[in-house]
Amino acid sequence: MSAEFQGYEQDYGVLTAEITGRIGKIPKLSGDEKKQMVINVEKQLEEAKELMEQMDLEVREIPAQSRAMYSNRMRSYKQEMSKLEADFKRSRIAYSDEVRHELLGDDGSSSESQLIKLREERAHLLDNTERLERSSRRLEAGYQIAVETEQIGQNILEDLSQDREKIQRARDRLRETDTNLGKSSRILTGMLRRIIQNRILLVVLGIIIVFTIILAIYFSFRGH
Repeated sequence: MSAEFQGYEQDYGVLTAEITGRIGKIPKLSGDEKKQMVINVEKQLEEAKELMEQMDLEVREIPAQSRAMYSNRMRSYKQEMSKLEADFKRSRIAYSDEVRHELLGDDGSSSESQLIKLREERAHLLDNTERLERSSRRLEAGYQIAVETEQIGQNILEDLSQDREKIQRARDRLRETDTNLGKSSRILTGMLRRIIQNRILLVVLGIIIVFTIILAIYFSFRGH
């Protein structure tokens, strides 16, 4: 695992711990202090998402045979992020209720119809938010599948390229072997030809010597 991933992971752990603590404090605060805490948590959630994107990019650079473990860790971090966002949403609902009471007042002068309307609007907004979150999760899952499919395709292409290189090297070795066999065959043929020629020369020389000896003996007897 790269040093960059480890650094991002440590920063993410520290940041999410701070977010968790601040989300728990929101319902206990009031006024400007609560508003500022909500703004700070929103910024930290954005920072955490950016860290997750950086970690996701680092995971893609890890070799395929050891990527599964880190992919599981990323899924765990994403689930943790979803939980943090849900907790923050619940704390913001309480915060919105407080703001509403400040606007309408707690003296009983607000009508019941206004309260019902506000509840319906809030429920509608929550429903839309949940739909957007579900759509986002589906898109994210589809994107992850596409990335994994692309990586598998890339690995297959790399394997095919390596196999092609092996086949090409084997063909080169076969050509080289054929060339060497051709040279060896020509050398052996030349050696055999020279052996035959030498034997023929020996036979001819032997015949000449025998013939010379016979002539010498013949002329020797004839002289006597």
